[in-house]
Amino acid sequence: AGGISEMAELGPETRAITDGLDEVGNTTAAIGKGFAIGAAGLAALAIIAAFIQVISSQVEGFSLDIGNPKVLMGMFLGGIFPFIVSAMTMRAVGDAAFDMIKEIRRQFKEIPGLMEGKAKPDSKKCVDIATKAALRRMMGPGALAVLAPVVVGFGLGADSLGGMLGGALITCVLLAITMQAGGGAWDNA
Repeated sequence: AGGISEMAELGPETRAITDGLDEVGNTTAAIGKGFAIGAAGLAALAIIAAFIQVISSQVEGFSLDIGNPKVLMGMFLGGIFPFIVSAMTMRAVGDAAFDMIKEIRRQFKEIPGLMEGKAKPDSKKCVDIATKAALRRMMGPGALAVLAPVVVGFGLGADSLGGMLGGALITCVLLAITMQAGGGAWDNA
């Protein structure tokens, strides 16, 4: 709302109102994100508990003992995994943004009168770029998120998979809190 009021040249009194609304919106979003992180963490913990119960009922003597090297290896893999997926995701978003910037610059160069506001931009092309980039560039992180537990489970066993799930849960919750705080800081910078 603040950007719209500024572009519309509505005056400082309107900007003061929109700034207040922006603050309330940011606070509400931060609280909501905190609840979402907590709920996701608890849901993941419940899934891990269900995994342990199912495997324990099928494999006699199964336990996730941190002294077991396979469990420890799985925990390390699970701890690394969220950082890899988030890095791939952020790279995908950055690459898509640069594709969009290239298209916008191309339109400013090739469409006469666009810079002066006399011509309309080719919005469909921008939407097409955003859609294709979102689908194409998120295939890697999505495939990794689906295939990594399968590979660890079948390749290293249920002990390693349980360790991976536990390690990923701990790292994901901490990473989510850190990214939420960092995102809030960037949003208000």
